[in-house]
Amino acid sequence: MPSRRARLISAPQSDVRAALAALRERFDLPAGFPPTVEGEAEQSAREVMVAPSSELVDLRDIPFLTIDPEGSTDLDQAVHLERTADGGVLHYAIADVPAFVPFGGAVDAEARRRGQTVYAPDGRIPLHPAVLSEDAASLLPDRDRRAFVWRFELDAGARPVTTTLTRAVIRSRAQWSYVDAQASLDRGDAPETIAHLVWFGDERARRESERGGASLNLPEIRVVPTPNGYDLDADPGVPLEDANAQVSLLTGMAAAELMLGGRVGILRTMPPASDDDVEAFRAQTVALGVPWPAEVAYGDYLRDLPRTPVGRAIREQAAGLFRGAGYTVFDGELPDLTTQAAIAAPYAHTTAPLRRLVDRWSLLVCHALANGLEVPDEVRQSLAELPEVMERSSRIAAQVDAAAIDHVAAAVLSGREGEVFDAVVLRRRENGARVALSSPPLETTLAEVDAEPGEALKVRLVAADVIGGRVEFTVA
Repeated sequence: MPSRRARLISAPQSDVRAALAALRERFDLPAGFPPTVEGEAEQSAREVMVAPSSELVDLRDIPFLTIDPEGSTDLDQAVHLERTADGGVLHYAIADVPAFVPFGGAVDAEARRRGQTVYAPDGRIPLHPAVLSEDAASLLPDRDRRAFVWRFELDAGARPVTTTLTRAVIRSRAQWSYVDAQASLDRGDAPETIAHLVWFGDERARRESERGGASLNLPEIRVVPTPNGYDLDADPGVPLEDANAQVSLLTGMAAAELMLGGRVGILRTMPPASDDDVEAFRAQTVALGVPWPAEVAYGDYLRDLPRTPVGRAIREQAAGLFRGAGYTVFDGELPDLTTQAAIAAPYAHTTAPLRRLVDRWSLLVCHALANGLEVPDEVRQSLAELPEVMERSSRIAAQVDAAAIDHVAAAVLSGREGEVFDAVVLRRRENGARVALSSPPLETTLAEVDAEPGEALKVRLVAADVIGGRVEFTVA
């Protein structure tokens, strides 16, 4: 029997390539960088000093390592974690992008226009030129690199007791993929930092539960390249990814605390769900047969949901409570909303400056506040520009991602019209239902379907239009 992957792409590859290329025109995605931007980036890569000095502390003796998706070259973060008798010491290095991108320059202006790196199936559209994002500013292994280094002294529950932020020179020892790092853990031969991340992740998950935070962990449908073209994947990842995410989460919370203490900065905020929405969700869990007990915290309930179609449907319903995320700027008076409701704490984006514009400002604000310095005027005066840029670029990135999935899904299904697939209802719509196929991993809307969330269905493929990015199903 042929493998699923071997039979996926039956549409002409020229159609798929043309559809993906059309997305770049549709969303006005830049094909490259202007010569002035490339030239300035190359000059920065040559001239920015990467050596210990009065400004840069020498931290090259710390054996940092990076953990990223396979094949990554834009490495924003490097980590080192050691255990102590009563806790641990976490060093988290973030690429010193501000050193290479001066305010008012050509690279800065182009980055403000782009907002963030956009990941398309046929190649990413980076925030910065490759000479910076994949080389001079990237925390690649076995090379001296500039970084902002957060140092957290942790107690036995991985709570930060003291926090410092230093501009330094570091040298990563190794670049790990998540899959390889998890495999080393499973074999028992992982380096100490990776092994200790298990302790850290477990403790930080407990702290998340205590403060009322929640992680949905919904499967993310992604377009992945294959030898035959493209495929859809909903790989849930490996457990180590959750632990590593807690490092970034802790850092973002520390950054928000610094900003609030200094009364200047930019937070990632989200309002809490209304009482009516919470009660409506609680009623839905009862109707689906997995009631949310009043004495169980929201995050704990989500973490313990079964990995079943009903559990998936409940998580989808829960996503409706996580709405209204945005960026909040302040300078002087604190804003009314300072928390991110899903995290249940103040939070700031600060760990991905190679790929996200706002993080460059966050790092500069936090470094100044952590070291008793004045936040530079050029940073303060431009903070107010960031929310609109980030919201616009996030919207475009999401639209590109969704459209790419639509086109590749049509290519995956082309030639399979009439075939029947297993699906589960995620949520009801005004005139139908949103359903998820199990293979290929795909969500679609069925019109005039009277079914409840969690209900299993058989659906038949009616049409698959690669160029139009459209698939049509009906209940079988």
